[in-house]
Amino acid sequence: MSTIISAAPALTETAAAVRRALRAGTDWNDAARLVADELRGNLPGLDLLTSEQRAGGPEGATGHLLHAEPDGSFSVTAVIWLPGQATRIHDHITWCVVGVLQGVEHEELFDERLNPIGTADNHVGEVTGFAPPGDIHRILNTGTENAISLHVYGTDLSRVGSSVRRYYDTEK
Repeated sequence: MSTIISAAPALTETAAAVRRALRAGTDWNDAARLVADELRGNLPGLDLLTSEQRAGGPEGATGHLLHAEPDGSFSVTAVIWLPGQATRIHDHITWCVVGVLQGVEHEELFDERLNPIGTADNHVGEVTGFAPPGDIHRILNTGTENAISLHVYGTDLSRVGSSVRRYYDTEK
């Protein structure tokens, strides 16, 4: 039985889609690719969140843990970014798949020396995925409305607390 923190029916469908993808028993890169493929066909709508959750908060990007698989294989989190909010440059402890539900998330990618190597604007309905190593990035909401995304991580965030492995100091 799954630990469903949100009772939204769409979340049940999303969790089932992630389970289907992970049955292949592959490495992290394949897991990210397969989960992204499943999520593209099962990306829920904003009704997954309450209006209070969709509001975000002035202190920074706001995350809501919606599901933690009991076997620790994955978690589903919604993240809300107010206009102008950004993460610090960071990498992750596991693979991650992100689907944009509202707004645009601007992503900046970096190499291991923190040299910029690319950018992407992820729009509503777009799904991306990655796996360490090579996942150093920063997310910014460069739009005028809240950006809301659904994140699937290959770990149990209710146990580990965060998917971030390390934050990078860009001050030299």
